[in-house]
Amino acid sequence: MLIGIDASRANYQIKTGVEWYAYYLIQELKKITVNDGNRYFLYTDKKLIGDLATLPENWQEKVLAWPFKYFWTLKRLSLEIFKNPPDVLFVPSHVFPLILAKKNIITLHDLCFERFPQVYSFLSRIYLRLMYKRAAKLADKIIVPSEFTKKELIDLYQVKSEKIVVIYMGYNKIFRPIKDKEKIGKILKKYGLKKPYLLFFGRLEKKKGVDILLKAFQILANEFSDIHLVLVGPQGYGYKNFKFQILHFKNIKELGYIKNEEERALLYNGAEAFVFPSLYEGFGMPILEAMACACPVIASDIEPIREITKINSAILVPPNNPEILAEKIKEVLKNQELRNNLIENGLEQVKNFSWEKCAKETLKILLSI
Repeated sequence: MLIGIDASRANYQIKTGVEWYAYYLIQELKKITVNDGNRYFLYTDKKLIGDLATLPENWQEKVLAWPFKYFWTLKRLSLEIFKNPPDVLFVPSHVFPLILAKKNIITLHDLCFERFPQVYSFLSRIYLRLMYKRAAKLADKIIVPSEFTKKELIDLYQVKSEKIVVIYMGYNKIFRPIKDKEKIGKILKKYGLKKPYLLFFGRLEKKKGVDILLKAFQILANEFSDIHLVLVGPQGYGYKNFKFQILHFKNIKELGYIKNEEERALLYNGAEAFVFPSLYEGFGMPILEAMACACPVIASDIEPIREITKINSAILVPPNNPEILAEKIKEVLKNQELRNNLIENGLEQVKNFSWEKCAKETLKILLSI
């Protein structure tokens, strides 16, 4: 069987959730498919970089050059599928090419653009709606990262339940408890950080609740004058509306995007708590990373986060409520027993997730249709 996989997003230099999903899934698929009798093609718009470029004998890179900034998937990948159709095409993001293979599988991560249209441009909303509806109609199977996203597809696009498969994401095992205080101290020194600090990982934008976090931190700072807030991630929609608060509040440090995962693991380990007040998620990978690093988690009480934080492994607070968020952060800072319980339960809960499990369940779908 010939299986083609769109690796263009996995090959991004700067990765957020969807790109990390594609990268780690491909890396695990390579491990479990060595000489399995099938051939695998990684379609990409530019040469594969880093570990992604290391391929087993039955895997092949296909660089599909495209001189334009947009529509590589819709047009250039379509041309490749037309000329050399695989038996199965797997797209780990939200856009199918115009020309499809014999069988087609896609991962649809969330429908935030439908629920929070105000954080997307008009053209982005139209484009995403067209691509999602087309994918929902033409896909032989749709993979989603949560029961919540499955319900969203059924409610908004009337997709049949049997067409959708829920496969949870994993986390890189580099995220683990680190006892080496010297290592943690070095990374804090590198970024000019001081303990104690709260940590946020993710795109700095309104739908991630960053503006709510900043309001909660201002409330918190009245009582805890020595606490710092560290924001890690690229800037997103709405950033300009709260940029002034970040720049002019002396205890807030913005680090930008950090690609090095060992550094990110050290930052989790040094933090008093990981705070993730997102308004909408399809999954919530940073929560797994924080729990795996024995970092207490305080996050929004929304459906997909409830799915991955069972057995009291996190404190969940109503979204859009900075006062309650500040109060719950205070509890974690003051109550060592509560912190210990969150850490213990988080380490236990995160055992339910792995990229190996995600890859095995995905491969089963790829080979069964």
